[in-house]
Order: sequence, then C-alpha cells, then structure tokens
Amino acid sequence: MTISTDKTFAANTDLPWLVGNARLVDLSGQLLGAHIAHAGLIMFWAGAITVSEVTRFIPNVPMYEQGLILLPHLATLGWGVGFRGEVVDTYPYFVIGILHLVASAVLGAGGLFHVFRGSALLYNIGGRAAKFHYEWNDSKKLSLILGHHLIVLGFGAFLLVLKAMFFGGIYDTHLGDVRLISNPTLDPATIFGYLIGMKDGSWTLLGMASVDNLEDAIGGHIWVGLILVAGGIWHIVVQPFSWVRKIFPIDNSDEILSYSLLGLALMSFISAAFVGVNTTVFPIEFYGENRLVMADIQFFLGALAFLGFIWHFWRSRQEVNP
Repeated sequence: MTISTDKTFAANTDLPWLVGNARLVDLSGQLLGAHIAHAGLIMFWAGAITVSEVTRFIPNVPMYEQGLILLPHLATLGWGVGFRGEVVDTYPYFVIGILHLVASAVLGAGGLFHVFRGSALLYNIGGRAAKFHYEWNDSKKLSLILGHHLIVLGFGAFLLVLKAMFFGGIYDTHLGDVRLISNPTLDPATIFGYLIGMKDGSWTLLGMASVDNLEDAIGGHIWVGLILVAGGIWHIVVQPFSWVRKIFPIDNSDEILSYSLLGLALMSFISAAFVGVNTTVFPIEFYGENRLVMADIQFFLGALAFLGFIWHFWRSRQEVNP
C-alpha cells in the first residue's frame, strides 16, 4: 500500500525517518507497533532518569535544590518518605526505576514484533486482533478503539486511588507525614464545583488548582476513573451520534491527532496551574516555593500541543476540502 505524505513537512522527500508515522496511518498493525515502541521509549526515559536521580541523591538536601524531577513525584505518592518529607529509604525509588526499565524492554520488543514480524494490517491477523483494525471512515470502529483507551486511563486513575486509600497512603503536606485517605470526598457538588471554579461556596480563578485537601483530590480521581470507564464502555457499545460527528468530524488521521493534541494541551495548562500555585498536590517539601520555571515549562508544552492541534486540524480540513 502506498501512503501519501502530501501536506506534511516531509512532502517530496525520500527520507523515511523524516516522514515519520505519516507513512503508517493506513497500516493498523505497523502503527500499533509504532505506538508500543513510543510507549517503550517513555518507559525507558522514566526508568533511566529515576535510577540516575537515585544514584546522585544527596540526603538532607531538599530535592528541589538538587534539580530532581521524578523523585519528588514518587515522594509525593508516599514512597520512601517520613515525617516532614524526610527521605528515609531510596530503595523503593530504585525498584520503581528498574521496573520501568524492564517494562520498556517488553514494550520495545512488542513494538519491534509488530513492525517487523506482525502483519501490516490487523485485519489480516484475524481473531480479536482484527477487531482493532480501523478505517478512517468507520466511526464505529474508531469509537471502539477510543473506548478501550478510556478504560485503560480509568484504571490508571484508580491505581492512584488504591495507593492513597489502601496501599500505604500518600504524603500530606498539611500533616507533614504519609497517611491513608480513608474518607475521600464523593459529593458531586463539591467535586464538579471545581470545574467551574467553585470552592467553599465562592468562585476562584484557580478552578481545579484551588483544591486544598487530599480528600477532595482523591475523590476527584474516583469520579474521573468512573467517568473514564463508563465512557469507555459507552464508546465500545454505542456508535457516535450523527450530531456528535458534525461537531467532531472523523474523516482522517489528522482530525484524530488534532483532538488528541487539544486534550494534551488542556492537561498541560491545568498542570501548569497546579504546579505553579498548589502546594497540596505539589508539596513545598519536594518542589520548593518557587515553581515558576516548572509551571512555565508545562505551559510551553501545552502551547506547543495547542499549535499542533491547529496545524493538524487545518491539514484535516485540507484533506476533506482540497
């Protein structure tokens, strides 16, 4: 199958590495391999950086003064820390880093298998794998694939909930110690009020970043997990309505990518607000008081993703109306 790369930065080039995954958009099996390989690269980065930070960690020196970027997240989750955020054991960090490296090897092998040994089209494999073969004009199949993605994300949210409620707890900066979150907030008025900036009966520009207790933070993850799993099941079972397709048309790969980038941009902007001002989710003990640089990096990545959304959405319109 010949894939056109017109309207890409790599148009009219014979360099396949520059064309990138654009040449795979109609090859469901090989695109899956590329996705798995990308996940492996992310896992490898996380594992390698974690192990590197463990080897150069200096006790009794705040993490933010050492320029650490991953260990503060693990400490926030309650791993290896004690009273007032003192690091009492770095072994959990090392184990987590190694687990990520092992996972990266497995994912890398899976990516190589799908690229070099697997079928270019999942349809040709048969069985359950064939269910994930897609055509860009088949909204039902794309909805099924989206549904499985949402369910996996929902399980990810529940993993944090399980860690906070049952498996050791997480660090509470207000208490200065790790504790179990035994009574998370489930009141929908409280949780969904954050979406419109309502906090304790008054409006705040910070929105979700105004959360100041772990009960609300974990309760929010419970709701997010439930919504993601329910949404995933819905998308697997129900074909997109015609009015939804008019608002979010699905005609080609650029449209799908543009929506993904828009969601990524939104998450980056929300993250920037949390990093910049929220000391409950990002405790001062691990991140320091001046987080402007970290917030700026998150905002820059969000802006980059938003520009990518604009670019790919424009390209998608060109494909529909050349």
